[in-house]
Amino acid sequence: MSGILYVTSSARGSASYSNQVAARVVDELRRAIPQMTLTVRDLGQDPLPHIDGDFVAATLSADGPSTQAQRAILARSDALVDELLAADVIVIATPMINFGVSTALKSWFDHIARAGRTFSYGEGGPKGLVAGKRVIVVAASGGNYSGENAAFDFQLPWLRHMLAFLGMTDVEIIRVEGTAHGADAAAKALEHAKGQAGDLVAGLAAA
Repeated sequence: MSGILYVTSSARGSASYSNQVAARVVDELRRAIPQMTLTVRDLGQDPLPHIDGDFVAATLSADGPSTQAQRAILARSDALVDELLAADVIVIATPMINFGVSTALKSWFDHIARAGRTFSYGEGGPKGLVAGKRVIVVAASGGNYSGENAAFDFQLPWLRHMLAFLGMTDVEIIRVEGTAHGADAAAKALEHAKGQAGDLVAGLAAA
């Protein structure tokens, strides 16, 4: 393993539970494997625009981009794809927003889901082209969704589907649940998730 792509998507910065645990994952990975490089994509502080007609023209037109704005859009999308392809480990910090992912994280997936670059279609159907990656998802939620409320969790099923569609099937999940149930519950959830982060990194480093 030589490179980490760290994708954060909370607007709450360092106060975000998902960011706190994901930062712990990244720090421990770099301590365990000092030679690993780090690329940070902070979608909370530097959000990507939603895709529009220019994005479609820039990425899907047979003639390619036809304006300066479209060329800039394609260059940005290409840079995001290059970041992804260059990484060995992808760490994604994601807060649950209205039962799903944030619009910031959705926009990132919209920019990297590119036919011919991160997936392809053939006679056997779609094929993900982003293979050989380890993905660690830190998912925070105000409620508890790993038990009887799992049917209301549209965040992790969607993330797993999108990652698999792009070829990333080696996915570990760390949940930070019940953070809206009071300060004590939030502190316990955070401590438990940080413990999971340490165990997970230890396992990766030993592999």
